Amino acid sequence: VTSRSRNDTIDYFKVNIDSAKYALRKDAKRSIDFVTKAFESVTVRKTNQWQNAIAFETLGDINLYWQLPDLAISNYKESIRAIPVADTRIKLAKAFMQNNNYQESISEYKKLLREDLSFYQRVEVYEGLGDNYMTTNDAVKSVFNFQKGLDIANQHKITPKITDLNSKIGEAYAQSGAIDEAEEYFGNSLILSKNENKRRAVEEKNKVADFYNQKRDFAKEIELRQEALNEIESFDDEDKLNDDVNSGFLSPQRQNYKIANAYVAQDQYEKAIPYLERSIREADAREDLVVQKDAMRKLSEIYRDIGDYDKASEGYQRYVEVVDELYIKKEQELSQAKRFNKEIALKQNRISSLESERAINESRYKLAFENQELIQKNNRVQKWIIGTLIVIALLLLFTAYNQRKNVNRQKYANNQLALKSLRSQMNPHFIFNALNSVNSFIANNDERAANKYLSEFSQLMRSVLENSEEDFIPLFKEIELLQLYVKLEHFRFKDKFDYTITVDERINVEDFVIPPMLLQPYVENAVWHGLRYKEEKGKLEIDLKQTDSETIAITITDDGIGRKKSKELKTDHQKKQKSKGMGNIRKRISILNEMYRDKVNVTVEDVFENEEGTRVRLILKKD
Repeated sequence: VTSRSRNDTIDYFKVNIDSAKYALRKDAKRSIDFVTKAFESVTVRKTNQWQNAIAFETLGDINLYWQLPDLAISNYKESIRAIPVADTRIKLAKAFMQNNNYQESISEYKKLLREDLSFYQRVEVYEGLGDNYMTTNDAVKSVFNFQKGLDIANQHKITPKITDLNSKIGEAYAQSGAIDEAEEYFGNSLILSKNENKRRAVEEKNKVADFYNQKRDFAKEIELRQEALNEIESFDDEDKLNDDVNSGFLSPQRQNYKIANAYVAQDQYEKAIPYLERSIREADAREDLVVQKDAMRKLSEIYRDIGDYDKASEGYQRYVEVVDELYIKKEQELSQAKRFNKEIALKQNRISSLESERAINESRYKLAFENQELIQKNNRVQKWIIGTLIVIALLLLFTAYNQRKNVNRQKYANNQLALKSLRSQMNPHFIFNALNSVNSFIANNDERAANKYLSEFSQLMRSVLENSEEDFIPLFKEIELLQLYVKLEHFRFKDKFDYTITVDERINVEDFVIPPMLLQPYVENAVWHGLRYKEEKGKLEIDLKQTDSETIAITITDDGIGRKKSKELKTDHQKKQKSKGMGNIRKRISILNEMYRDKVNVTVEDVFENEEGTRVRLILKKD
């Protein structure tokens, strides 16, 4: 039964890893879900190091393909920590380079050269070194390493790498200005690529055409691009759906656009126009707004230069419309990218949690095994009754410890739930007041003020939401939140009060932490229930002073109508709401002080003898 269960686990693991690799280029989230399932199928980490290595390597491949090299680096390191394999170390070096960590990438590749590598792996290492040096504009070292890799590839007939390395040597020479040498190697890569698949041949023609463009040999550029265009049109349906062919650098619309540019560079406008028109049609059919925009602008400029101003104007108008459409699309893509990155990070965290759980399981397994051996040893040398008493005593101690631990854990969990509940009650109240302000500006037809207020409000809300789940945040963040909030309130009630926020220069705001949005309700009370009802313009002062190395005093003072008069002006509903709001603050401080040993103390008093004005004094202690 044990053997069958183990085989089932291995098969389930392999099925999920294979599924993840299949989905890798199509759906990153689905691919990561398969890796997560693979992790869930493995229970004890010690006996599955190779599974750890494979799973983290696959996860790294996913993140590297979807341009998340920082996550890929972390994944590959975990894989190598489980089982150090040369292929994974090569991928780690590539991830370092993609993340612009060139020195780390070069260092990893050089370490690999000292290992026992296959010929193909050694070619990959030299190619990776050449890529790093070419990216950092060191053409001499780049050519040297590419040539070392090419020599091995030629010697052992590694055909795809022979094509790639000839092409890269040509690119490195072109980068350094050695045009004749570059042309020689590009000539080699063009010939070699014809023996590979159509897509690789088209890629190389496109690359060499770019070289001839830089060389201003437009006739050769046009010839190569025309050949590439004809071959792209002959691709099968599956290749045509590829992103590079549909809307990327190999797309028909981009090739037509580049051919047109080559003719424009020679002032052959009449030859350029048909290619630009084809580029626009192809781009429109494939919803490629970037190429469509560029082609429309170029076509408009040509008509302007040849004196056909009507067509130039019409083309420019179409160009402006596409630019607007492209702007909207880019904003949507940016929003989608943010959501995508957030979802990937959450899935990554889930996998990290699984890994931690498995580490705990391993520790429990080891502990249980060691305890069992100890008990067996004691049973052999001691009488049965003594052993039994020891076991009973251990069980009692373990039970008591667990009970105490569970009580403390439950108490902590209850406090966390209470804090979360109180924070969730505060945020809607704050949001409601802010949205009332926006509504007021709109009602007064002050659209500009509403827009400005809404922009500031959204910035504040983003900061509030980012910190809403934290018990404490750095003091400087709370000051930033407070400054933004007071600015918003002053924006609405600028005729009712002026304000100052003073921070003692002796305070190191990074050393102190404070519950998020703790000061805001007191400031809100000062504005809404004190200063707002005052006939003349009032004053709000917020002062942060260091009383000693471990303590700061925060004072919020207003010269408003005072607590007594404010209470008299309020309806029963308003009194209830204010009481509830202040009650939430007091409960929140009480819970935090219970959890963190009297960290915060608050007092409220009248400023003047006639009971006008209010001063809130908050004492905050360092951890």
